[in-house]
Amino acid sequence: QVQLAEFGGGLVQAGGSLRLSCTASGSVFSIDAMGWYRQAPGKQRESVAFVSTGGNTNYADSVKGRFTISRDNAKNTVYLQMNSLKPEDTAVYYCNFQIRFITTIKNYWGQGTQVTVSS
Repeated sequence: QVQLAEFGGGLVQAGGSLRLSCTASGSVFSIDAMGWYRQAPGKQRESVAFVSTGGNTNYADSVKGRFTISRDNAKNTVYLQMNSLKPEDTAVYYCNFQIRFITTIKNYWGQGTQVTVSS
């Protein structure tokens, strides 16, 4: 059984910063890609950032230059450093891990953490 635990959401003023983290626990064999998604009220869930096993990163255009994703494989943890936050970044943020087992790869989601940016 694998569980993802997210931390770091909260309320911040526009221009401020937050750092999210997400850690996998349980029977984790190895983790392939790690990513962050977000869902604002009334909108579909969208990809925010992605980091591959090799450390290659990809960002949504709306967060490029402001957000940084990183991973610590020894801790089974992914981070999202969010700077210069804007009110439109307000959403529930979810981490996503692609976890490799002996014969398969499974997708796991965190419980979500609320990020609210006030103007």
